[in-house]
Amino acid sequence: MCALDIRRYKTQLREQCKALRAKMDEKERLRCDTAIKNRVKSLYQYRHASQLITYVSTAIEVDTRQLIREALKAGKRVAVPYCIPGTRQMEFYYLRSFDEDLESGAFGVLEPKIGRCEKMTDFSNSICIVPGLAFDNEGYRLGYGKGYYDRFLCNYPGVKIGICYASCVKRELPHGFYDVPVGILVTDRYLHRVKLQNSRFRRR
Repeated sequence: MCALDIRRYKTQLREQCKALRAKMDEKERLRCDTAIKNRVKSLYQYRHASQLITYVSTAIEVDTRQLIREALKAGKRVAVPYCIPGTRQMEFYYLRSFDEDLESGAFGVLEPKIGRCEKMTDFSNSICIVPGLAFDNEGYRLGYGKGYYDRFLCNYPGVKIGICYASCVKRELPHGFYDVPVGILVTDRYLHRVKLQNSRFRRR
């Protein structure tokens, strides 16, 4: 498949996944979000991590807001992304309060208030919740096409956990050499530990 065909395929797949998520009724969405959150919290990696890195969910994404609140209540340090203006880079800042430390930022997504929140510089003993419109069985993701997480994940040393509705998991997604797969995929129906075949990732 040529590069142009891949871009078209990804665009079509993004629209399909967005439409599928938009069609979910509120009751079903809540059930799926709760199942995913509970599976994440049951993970050994989550229970033993002192730091949680996660996105702040929008309306069509798997909910992370309740996970953030519960992690803060449990005493974990929770860091969320801030998109640096004029770049495709992210920084992460710690939240002390979900209700007081966030404001509308890039693309209408809630971001940390920079003057109020502490910047994350130490990523030790952390896990990262990775967003995606779709994932495949090898842990590769279909993002929103902006490239923020791709750049961050290339250098992130901790456990990468993708969360996704099972209906949006594909057998295989197109990916490039520098795309970084997650190590664990959590859906509303099951948990999948990815076997990283590429030696480039085994060395990480």
